Amino acid sequence: MKIIVPMAGRGSRLRPHTLTVPKPLIPVAGQPIVHRLVKDIAKILNQPIEEVAFVLGDHAFFGDDVVDSLTALATDLGAKASIYRQDQPLGTGHAIMSAKASLSGPAVIAYADTLIRADFNLDPEADAVIWTKQVENPQAFGVVKLNANNEIIELVEKPQEFVSDQAVIGIYYFKNVGVLKSKLQEVLDENIMNGGEYQINDGIKRMMAEGKVFKTGTVDEWMDCGNKPVTVQTNSKMLNFLKNDGEHLISDSVTLHNSKIIEPCFIGENVVLNNTTVGPNVSIGNNCVIENSTVKNSLIQTHTTVKNANLEDAMIGNHVSYDGNFKTISIGDYSVLE
Repeated sequence: MKIIVPMAGRGSRLRPHTLTVPKPLIPVAGQPIVHRLVKDIAKILNQPIEEVAFVLGDHAFFGDDVVDSLTALATDLGAKASIYRQDQPLGTGHAIMSAKASLSGPAVIAYADTLIRADFNLDPEADAVIWTKQVENPQAFGVVKLNANNEIIELVEKPQEFVSDQAVIGIYYFKNVGVLKSKLQEVLDENIMNGGEYQINDGIKRMMAEGKVFKTGTVDEWMDCGNKPVTVQTNSKMLNFLKNDGEHLISDSVTLHNSKIIEPCFIGENVVLNNTTVGPNVSIGNNCVIENSTVKNSLIQTHTTVKNANLEDAMIGNHVSYDGNFKTISIGDYSVLE
């Protein structure tokens, strides 16, 4: 089994955090989004992963440190890491075809801006499985249309009339991903674009037209990491899942001075808490110092100092110095103080 992970986009909805860190590498509950996603997919598949292929953008943004991180992720799963570059932002179909050399045999394709919780078996009779989540407002999503045999016969984008409540979440299984590869090659050769981009759906529709059987794999939780509010919410959900799973989330190297941690929280290595209450639902990365503060439902990355603050639903990046009693400030582009 292979896992193909397109992650070339820089992301604009999560600025300023994605100005310096690719969105899939922003940590949620102590691990980068893409690391959690790939590990969870491997757990669901419950079979050996031979290769994880990552499709990255330009080297200036997705540099050697990113490559090293992703290589280590694949190696930890006992898999080969393959790194590809998408030279132009020309859509999901184009991103997948950037990994053309890896598109053979059974494979899962997953976009790296979402997290899931699921427990299901892939249908052995299906040529492909589109992972979905039941939603209350299907008109806001792309959904699948099913026939009487619960086979997917159509993909419908943001239907104004009810089609189904099964939303497509951006994770797909193909019994032979080489079939998708051939159909996407046709899409590229015929220059079929939607919104100025080559889309995976056009390849899928051609597979359906040839009678390939598509089924659904329904996830229990689908957690978006598209912008700041939903990423903070996803962090809170994931912390609760991990606590219930019995994971050890608070480092033994945390230093507490007149401070309290209200679980669930992730607290990284060498964090110092002085006169501070942290939690619930807070993630703090390595080498941070929090003083005279209260922090709830928030994400703080690494090497950051926070003083005299009352934070809730906050997201703070790396190497930040924030004093709630500020008198002078130095704030870069796209920063938000509310």
